[in-house]
Amino acid sequence: MNRKIKIAQYGCGKMSVYLMRYVLEKGAQLVAAFDMNPAVIGKDIGEIMGADHIGIKVSDAKDADKILGELQPDVCIIATRSTMIDVKDAFTVCAKNGVNAISTCEESLYPWNSSYQITKDLDALAKANNCTLCGSGYPDMYWGSLVTTLAGSIHHLKKVVGSSSYNVEDYGIALAEGHGAGLSVEEFEKQIGKYNGLSYKETEKLIVDGIIEPSYMWNQNGWLCSQLGLHIVSQTQECIPITHEKDLKSDTLGMTIRAGYATGMSAVVTTETEEGIALETRCLGYVYGPEDMDRNEWTLEGEPDTTIVVNRPATVELTCATLTNRIPMLIDAPAGYITTEKMPVNHYLVKPMHAYVTSR
Repeated sequence: MNRKIKIAQYGCGKMSVYLMRYVLEKGAQLVAAFDMNPAVIGKDIGEIMGADHIGIKVSDAKDADKILGELQPDVCIIATRSTMIDVKDAFTVCAKNGVNAISTCEESLYPWNSSYQITKDLDALAKANNCTLCGSGYPDMYWGSLVTTLAGSIHHLKKVVGSSSYNVEDYGIALAEGHGAGLSVEEFEKQIGKYNGLSYKETEKLIVDGIIEPSYMWNQNGWLCSQLGLHIVSQTQECIPITHEKDLKSDTLGMTIRAGYATGMSAVVTTETEEGIALETRCLGYVYGPEDMDRNEWTLEGEPDTTIVVNRPATVELTCATLTNRIPMLIDAPAGYITTEKMPVNHYLVKPMHAYVTSR
């Protein structure tokens, strides 16, 4: 491509501060921004980034259809919520207008095994309007390409074991409550743990019906198996309460969590495959004690065994940089909902991002 990539930003919260700066610094042009928050609508995006005014003001998300249709940006970055049902409308308005879209939504990385019908409908709409939709971010690299690239150094792989921890204090009250923070162990078991021990088909049906939300690793195991060429025969999910031996103050919940009560949970996803390679992955989301920190650890069991650990990852910044570096591949990908394991491995952009686009 011999011109700057034109980008729209959908969602102007915490992530957008980095996303908008990163795409500008990689040589792209911001042409529009959208949000639903009245406190943000009308602000210059430079003000949101803590920089000089740029001349682009945040528009009401209700006007996205009209504005995207008029401006026809190359890409729209969606940085709002974490589930496909919540980002469906944003993806739809982009696909309707033939605008490529990429989202930080965790489920959007591999939604085929949790929101099949939504993904199928978006896939058809994107194909009809010759654009590409996908999800990217921290899991794309640190739970995905990092793991499958490491597998390239293994002679005989038997099992993939992964875990990633995060402080629910950083992500708002809805997520903290969804992880059971503040509940007694008995309350946790009644409200969240009651779905443990179900079969693959039973769990899959409850996810499809919207009764339970899949762990982030439910989608991630699907991504990993697709990338590694594995065929899933069984997948189960179990939610286990995490407790602390001392009382912990939660600013997000506005309460002190008593010792022995749930500070959050560990969501464990176990996958069996036709090829005999198993995956056991877990997300640990809880209110941190003074000794806790974000940690990303993966072990590949086989010949030889190997482990990689990332301590204190800058998750927000890494999410935004991973997504930014994905943009040229998004533009070059075929039309449809194309998950990133179908794209080349992400890499650092030395030149302006438009220099990496080969299809236009």
